[in-house]
Amino acid sequence: MKTTADPVRDYLSAVERESSALPADRRQELVADLAEHIEVTRAERPDTTIAEVLAELGDPRTIAATALAETGTGTGPGPTGTPTRSDAHAPVRRGKVHPLVPLLMLTLSLPFTMVFDMGPDAAFNPGTVFGFLFRVTGAVLLCTSVHWTAVQKTTGVLLTVIVPITFFVTINLITGHATEEIPALLSSLGILALITGTALWLWRTRRA
Repeated sequence: MKTTADPVRDYLSAVERESSALPADRRQELVADLAEHIEVTRAERPDTTIAEVLAELGDPRTIAATALAETGTGTGPGPTGTPTRSDAHAPVRRGKVHPLVPLLMLTLSLPFTMVFDMGPDAAFNPGTVFGFLFRVTGAVLLCTSVHWTAVQKTTGVLLTVIVPITFFVTINLITGHATEEIPALLSSLGILALITGTALWLWRTRRA
């Protein structure tokens, strides 16, 4: 007997049922993608209800019809007309930036700052400015990506952005930008190792 105790399961079952004409592996991939999207959305937006998340995904028949059309196994429009690719799949593919992009931006922000640093007395310091932009952009892309959970994103931003910035600001306040060259280099290399290690961890734990 069908119940509404688990709307997510009912929704995924409906998609699987409507897409029965798909090859088994493609049907399983479609259902898995939808399940992953629902899980990520609930983690990132805890205030959003299940009904709202499912409404954003769209009608199961529309999603199934689009998947059938994409694989060439569907003919003709669905019950409400021929759905477009973006109508049925835009929510599922939201934030599909390659996971390497934010990790590279976060990792390269510090080397960029070190190589192009003009010193605290420079009128315009490209190393500091563009290093900061790299770091912020990488953090934003990381936080909006679907490849990591909310806990992984928080940990990543903490170790690649918050800790390095806090460390360097503290050192500069204590020394007045007068840190000797070798200790400053060793400190930078230590922070770079932390950022690189965090990026490698995020890469290994990413979602496919």
